[in-house]
Amino acid sequence: MMGGSDRVRDVAGSLHPLERKVVPVLAKHLSFADIVKHSGLLDVEVMRALQWLAAKEALSLREDVREILVLGENGRKAAKHGLPETAFLKAIHKGPLKRDDVKKAANLSDDEVNACVGVLRGKAAMTISAGPVFTITDHGKRILEKDSPEEALLKKVSGHEVDVSSLKDLELLAFQSLKKRKDMLLSVLKKDWTVALTSLGKSLSKHDLKDDLVERLTPEMLASGEWKGKTFRSYDVSAVVPRKERGKRHFLNQAKQSAKSIWLEMGFKEMTGSFIQTSFWNFDALFTAQDHPVREMQDTFFIKNPSQGRLPEKKIVSAVKAVHEDGGDTGSIGWRYAWNEDESRRNVLRTHTTCLSAHTLASIRDDKLALPAKYFALGKCFRNETLDWSHLFEFNQTEGIVVDENANFRHLLGYLKAFFRKMGYEQARFRPAYFPYTEFSVEIDVWHPVHKKWFELGGAGIFRPEVVKPLLGIDIPVLAWGPGFDRIIIEYFKIQDIRELYKNDVKQLREMKEWMR
Repeated sequence: MMGGSDRVRDVAGSLHPLERKVVPVLAKHLSFADIVKHSGLLDVEVMRALQWLAAKEALSLREDVREILVLGENGRKAAKHGLPETAFLKAIHKGPLKRDDVKKAANLSDDEVNACVGVLRGKAAMTISAGPVFTITDHGKRILEKDSPEEALLKKVSGHEVDVSSLKDLELLAFQSLKKRKDMLLSVLKKDWTVALTSLGKSLSKHDLKDDLVERLTPEMLASGEWKGKTFRSYDVSAVVPRKERGKRHFLNQAKQSAKSIWLEMGFKEMTGSFIQTSFWNFDALFTAQDHPVREMQDTFFIKNPSQGRLPEKKIVSAVKAVHEDGGDTGSIGWRYAWNEDESRRNVLRTHTTCLSAHTLASIRDDKLALPAKYFALGKCFRNETLDWSHLFEFNQTEGIVVDENANFRHLLGYLKAFFRKMGYEQARFRPAYFPYTEFSVEIDVWHPVHKKWFELGGAGIFRPEVVKPLLGIDIPVLAWGPGFDRIIIEYFKIQDIRELYKNDVKQLREMKEWMR
């Protein structure tokens, strides 16, 4: 085991030049301000040296935080010349004055005059007559006989460092009054550090520290032989070094790429499309009535310019119109209203990725050899939501459809269970639900361990004939789902508020664990 003197010698030989300037000062001075003063170093240099010495177990640092009073610009002016209301009273002490005369005599701005009128009326220090003319009262004259508590506090702070905790009752009331005024009196937190030396630190402070240690060996020293006979500062291999942050993808994008890989491994093809969609694809093609509440501005972001887009080929538009009005040839009775083509042209920020499923069904309408088929999407959606721990107005959704004449409801639940299991949810709850474009329909829930409630992830079901036949041309089962993706991943990252996914906190981005599912 290394002896005490050997330890002192080894630590002394590894001290940085900043530490060498600080250590001798510690024999007599242990307050941060005194160390800065007697070492001749900058505050930041002293703090760095003390932290290094603390890491070497030569000392400990104690931080004391105090709330102190600081004068603002108006406060400094008031401490020297008095408060504006004092100047106002002094001006009318010689006799009644009109507003402009008071303003000139007291050298006040319009805002200051207005403020003084309110303060002095509240103190019954003056009266106001027609004009307006201001006249001092007897009480106002008594106020001028001595400094107000506010002025006394300003003068005290002007000459000394005052702790908020040291204020007496009258001073505390004055402080509460002054801090309401613009740039008058502020409270700030001041940090002070005190050093406590360990036995090693005490020995170091008495040790003869050499000034001629060489910091680094250079090629020039090797070439000239100058290194011979020199004493080099030793390296402290146990010293704390700056953490190196590697570049990496945002944790949300990591999870999205993983989810895409899961769908691809399950044999799905990816669907993509524009954020801006016509109401035709976003609503009408999905058998959502044109008077449905989701098509109102309180739920949906409509585009102002361009306000309308183009519709697809006429046979698809006609088929969608027919199922809305009377069910067309699906056997349904439809919604029984006159479908409006202009309404279907309105551009919106897509409220779900299900519009991509509608596009896809229409795109394979004339290619029956493409069946059976499986497609997925993962992308942003936009809804006019009130923000809270589980709702965003911009969020990610993962969409999927299976187009297969042999598909059934059991297959739907199987696909969903397989996906959620791969995403880390061993159990998911499915409960009956209603959506305009699916039947059967289910909601998908998982249990949130912190909020102690079932957490809705999204909906799923089998597309109704009113959706499938106008787009695909035939009526066969189409399994469909569209859970919110952001809600799926927050449990893995231990995020309790969904808004934290997008706060762009560098510390969070550096410390967030990798997506490993």
